[in-house]
Amino acid sequence: MGTLEGKVALVTGASRGVGQGIALGLGEQAATVYVTGRTEAGGPPTTPFGGTVQGTAEEVTAIGGRGVAIVCDHRDDERTRQAVARVVAETGRLDVLVNNVWGGYEHFWDGTEFWLESGFWTVPIERWDAMFQAGVRAHYVTSVTAAPTMVAQGSGLIVNVSSDAATRDDAGVTYGVAKAATDRMAACMAHDLREHGVTAVSLYPGLVRTESVLRAAEHFDLSDSESPQFVGRAVAALAADPEVIRFTGQVVRSAGLGQHYNFTDIDGRRPGTGDAPYRPATS
Repeated sequence: MGTLEGKVALVTGASRGVGQGIALGLGEQAATVYVTGRTEAGGPPTTPFGGTVQGTAEEVTAIGGRGVAIVCDHRDDERTRQAVARVVAETGRLDVLVNNVWGGYEHFWDGTEFWLESGFWTVPIERWDAMFQAGVRAHYVTSVTAAPTMVAQGSGLIVNVSSDAATRDDAGVTYGVAKAATDRMAACMAHDLREHGVTAVSLYPGLVRTESVLRAAEHFDLSDSESPQFVGRAVAALAADPEVIRFTGQVVRSAGLGQHYNFTDIDGRRPGTGDAPYRPATS
């Protein structure tokens, strides 16, 4: 029996990559997992990497959970509200929200000569808008819509997928600021939600073997990398912890959580040995 049987999760941006891996990590613990994304079976591709929300939902079911696909562009607030409303209408609850969807990566595959950009003043302002609209704002709107159900339950977990780019000066202004905003959002949400028994955290994966990373594998040292599903196992471990609220407002790391909860990656390895499980989001 999975540790999350009877629990309901919503993972945004789960057609591929980290979002898909998180959905699978929850599914292998028998959760019901609603997955959102723009790429649907039979529709036009949104990236060159493949993957659809229906495909992810089918994999969740195959691995032991119950996967449900919702086609949703989280740049549209109303569609976001409809997606959350559908989850609650069909299940009567929402135990885990994973805000994973993100925007502003298109320049990696749309032909932009981004390698010529040197200094934030050479970066198109539209990239800032894309990361904040399809990333930070999407996380906020989904959380605003999901929070009332969790507050009424007196329990729940909100995970904002972030990055250590929030702490690095060399990450680029747009990406670094957007991820720092994501971390502060989790910390401030935690302040409001704590008295209602709801936990909010930011999650830092390590180097994850997503489709885009593997496409450029010659540029990375993958020796200590993580599968997308390892990140999902980190979320599942948090969701199954009856005392998870002790982490609320913190930045948690997938590798550190692997040490803390004693889980491994799909190949039996444990990435990031020695990583601390969390740090204050305000540090």
